[in-house]
Amino acid sequence: MKPGIHPKYRPVVFWDKSVDFKFMTQSTINTKDTIEWEDGKEYPLVKLDISSASHPFYTGKQKIVDTAGRVERFRRRYGMAAPSDDS
Repeated sequence: MKPGIHPKYRPVVFWDKSVDFKFMTQSTINTKDTIEWEDGKEYPLVKLDISSASHPFYTGKQKIVDTAGRVERFRRRYGMAAPSDDS
């Protein structure tokens, strides 16, 4: 490898703020924040909005969206009749 052209690969702590979940892994990401980890050492910190600890796909908790209300508003706005159940 050529010296000086590769980013520094180091341990970094990622923190999912929504569920207060922290994990450490190797990364080349640049960050100004730092945090003291469980081993007493200080590591760079990356704050996340979502991770596997809070994502609905991994947690199995889906948010219910009011799609029926949206569909009815669309039909009223554009004068469309609801489909019939004449199967």
